[in-house]
Amino acid sequence: METRRDERVNKLAQALKRIDKIHLKDAAQLLGVSEMTIRRDLNEQPSAVVLLGGYIVSDPRNSHGHYFVSDQQSQNVGKKQQLAQLAAALINANDTVFFDCGTTIPYVIDAIDDQLPFTAICCAMNTFLALKEKPGCHVILSGGEFHPDNAIFTPLGQNHVLDELCPSLAFISAAGIDLNQGATCYNINELQMKHHALQRAQRKILLADSSKFGKVLPARIGELDLFDTLISDSAPPKALAQKLKQAEVQVITL
Repeated sequence: METRRDERVNKLAQALKRIDKIHLKDAAQLLGVSEMTIRRDLNEQPSAVVLLGGYIVSDPRNSHGHYFVSDQQSQNVGKKQQLAQLAAALINANDTVFFDCGTTIPYVIDAIDDQLPFTAICCAMNTFLALKEKPGCHVILSGGEFHPDNAIFTPLGQNHVLDELCPSLAFISAAGIDLNQGATCYNINELQMKHHALQRAQRKILLADSSKFGKVLPARIGELDLFDTLISDSAPPKALAQKLKQAEVQVITL
C-alpha cells in the first residue's frame, strides 16, 4: 500500500520529468506540507529523488558511476559543519574564491555571512545551487560536459574559465589525506579543475574532515606541499601532522 510519504515522493518524481530541479520551498507549496516534512521524507529511506543544495533533483544514482554526491552528502555531517565554520571565516569582503566540488563545500557556503560581498567560481551543480542563495555573491559557473555521478562540469576544448581569473582563495576538497600519497579524490574528471585552481589561487586551502586521514582514493590531486593550509575538524595523526609541518602547511582545527 502506498503511504503518504510514497505519494509525496512520487509527485516530486513526476514533476522532475518536466523540469530539472525544484526548490525545496516550491516543493513544499506544491505538496501542501512543510519543508521539514519533505526533508524527513527524503532522509527516511532511498527514493527516486534527493535533496541537493536546497533543491530537489532526480537521484544521480539512476546513472552509471562509482561515486555519487547524493551518497556522500549525509556522511560525517557534524565534522563537515565544524570545518566549514573555520573555512568560511577566512573569506573577506570582495574576495574572489574558487569552490571545489564535493559535499563539504556547500557547508562552507552555508556558513558565509549572507551580506558578505564576494565573487565565487565553481564547477559543480550542488556548489552552484548553494552559492546562488547568497545575496552578496556574484557566481561564475564553469560550463562544459555534465557528469551526473559527482555533479560537476568539465570544460570542452582548450579554453578554461580560470585562465582569465586569479582567485584570492581556493577551497579544494579531498576524500583522502595520506602520509605518502598526499591528497586524493574519487574521480579523475575532478583533477583538471582542481589543478587549475591550485595554479591560479593566491592561497590554496585543503578541506578534509578527520575521517579522510589515512585514506587513499584512485585520483591523486598531488603532494601536500601544493597547499598552504589544511582545515579539518580535528588534528591529524602524529606522523601526518609531522609531514604537514615539514611541507609548511598550516593546520587549522577547532
